[in-house]
Amino acid sequence: MNLPSYITLEKIDTFIEAALHEDVGDGDHSSLACIPKDAIQTAELLVKDNGVLAGIELAKYIFSKTIPNAELIAYKKDGDWVEKGEIALEIKGNAQKILTTERLVLNCMQRMSGIATYAHEMMQLIAHTTTKILDTRKTTPNFRMLEKWAVKIGGAENHRFGLYDMVMLKDNHIDFCGSIMQAVHQTKKYLQENQLDLKIEVETRNLEEVQEALEAKVDCIMLDNFSLPDLRKAVQLIDNRVTTEASGSITKESVRAIAETGVDFISSGAIIHSARNFDLSLKAKTVF
Repeated sequence: MNLPSYITLEKIDTFIEAALHEDVGDGDHSSLACIPKDAIQTAELLVKDNGVLAGIELAKYIFSKTIPNAELIAYKKDGDWVEKGEIALEIKGNAQKILTTERLVLNCMQRMSGIATYAHEMMQLIAHTTTKILDTRKTTPNFRMLEKWAVKIGGAENHRFGLYDMVMLKDNHIDFCGSIMQAVHQTKKYLQENQLDLKIEVETRNLEEVQEALEAKVDCIMLDNFSLPDLRKAVQLIDNRVTTEASGSITKESVRAIAETGVDFISSGAIIHSARNFDLSLKAKTVF
């Protein structure tokens, strides 16, 4: 699998184990009760929506872990545009295990494909600019790595993965500390003392705070809930000295105009938390 840097096979294995434990408990009694333990059957993953498919590589890996001798044919790949009625993959193997694994695969792929589709749609709206869409930490607990993977499959970019891989001084940090200058000063001292090489981003709420962030010499300035005129002024004031990121209630309706102000990035929690689940189903293949 071509995995993002924040995902390892060990992390995926841990996720699969926890997810199956949650769902299966002491046994999939529905399948155990009525399906012979040595029965071999074939099932197809049916596409019932139009959009960007995501999670095929994950599905293949999950099936390989739960049904080691299964025969799997993938007709589509991650990032493909698919339409209702198409078949994404076919699996032949132990019928009991196919049924036990079915919901985990579908839950992952439906969520990931919905996010990938939303991210793709957002990027299409700003394709005439150089701005990129970023995700946020507004994710589902213990499902973040897959949601952020889906964002990448959809063509958008990942922001920091968690609290540990970048410093982001938001409004509460600044208000608790006293000022942007003081917060940045203390952060740089902390990073030096702990031998950490992390970029520093600062959230700003007005043009005065933008100027203060510039004077504090940070790596990125977030422009939070700025009006379009103030966004343009901020971009001009910053003048490519640091990276710029617009944020705050970003929607499909507003993203184009925001990108046209010249910001480098637009962060959107909506591409994950507001994405609609994609419609997929796994059905027994009938042979005549």
